Amino acid sequence: MRCHWLAFLLLALSAQALAAERVISLAPSLSEIVAELGAADLLVGVLDGGDRPAALAQVPSVGRYGQLDMERLLSLKPDLILLWPGSVGPAQREQLQRLNIPVYVAEPHSLEQLTTQVQAIAEQLGRPEAGRQLAAQLRQRLAELRQRYQRAEPLRVFYQVWNQPLYTVGGGQIISDALSVCGTRNVFDDLTLPAPQVNIESVLQRDPELILVGDQAQKEAWKVWPSMATRVRVVPDKGLERPSGQMLEAVARLCQVIAPDL
Repeated sequence: MRCHWLAFLLLALSAQALAAERVISLAPSLSEIVAELGAADLLVGVLDGGDRPAALAQVPSVGRYGQLDMERLLSLKPDLILLWPGSVGPAQREQLQRLNIPVYVAEPHSLEQLTTQVQAIAEQLGRPEAGRQLAAQLRQRLAELRQRYQRAEPLRVFYQVWNQPLYTVGGGQIISDALSVCGTRNVFDDLTLPAPQVNIESVLQRDPELILVGDQAQKEAWKVWPSMATRVRVVPDKGLERPSGQMLEAVARLCQVIAPDL
C-alpha cells in the first residue's frame, strides 16, 4: 500500500513540475478558458480580439488577429503557447513550431470536443482537478440542452455570419453543432469550409424554415425577400463565436431565440 502511495505522489509531483508557468494565449477563446480554470495568473501575454474578461485586463498584448508581434512574444519567455490555427497566418504558425516552445493547438469542431480540450488545457496548466470539474459541468449543461430542445424533425436553419458578401457556417464548424443542440439542422452542413461564402439563390433553394442573423440591420436587409423576411430572427450574442466554457450559456440563449416557447 505504501509503495502505491509513493508512486502516486511521485506522479503528482512530476506532473506539477512539468506544468506551464508562463503561458501565452493566441485566441480570446483560449484566454477565456485559462481564466475559467482559475489560472489567469499564468498568462504573460494574449492576442487581442474584442473585449477581454476583467481578469485579463492587465495581461500584456502580443498583437491582434493576423498581426502577431513575434519579438514581443519571445521577450515574454513563454513555456507554453495556446494556439487557435486561424489566429495567425501560415508563415507565423510555422515559425512558432520552430521556436522549441511547447505549442498546444485547439480548434474544437463540436461542443463535446470543446469540453475535452478544456480538460486537456487544464492538464497543461497543472490544474487537472479544475479541468475535470469544469468539463463535467459543461457536459451536464450540454446534455440538459440537448434533452430540452430535441425535435423529432429538426428545423432547417440558415445561420448568417455576414450579409455583404453572404457568409454562413459549414457543417464542421462548432456553431453548426450548437444549432443541432437547439433542435435544428444547418442547411449548409454539407459544406466543409468553416465559413463558406454562399449566394442568395442557394439560400432560397434550400428553403430554410428559420434565418438567424447577427443584428437588426441584417434582418432589415431580408425585407426585399418577403417570403423569407418573416422567418428571420436576430441572435446578437457574440459568445457563440468564442469556443470557451461560456459558449454553453450562449448556446442556451440561442436555443431560446429559436424556441422561445420552451
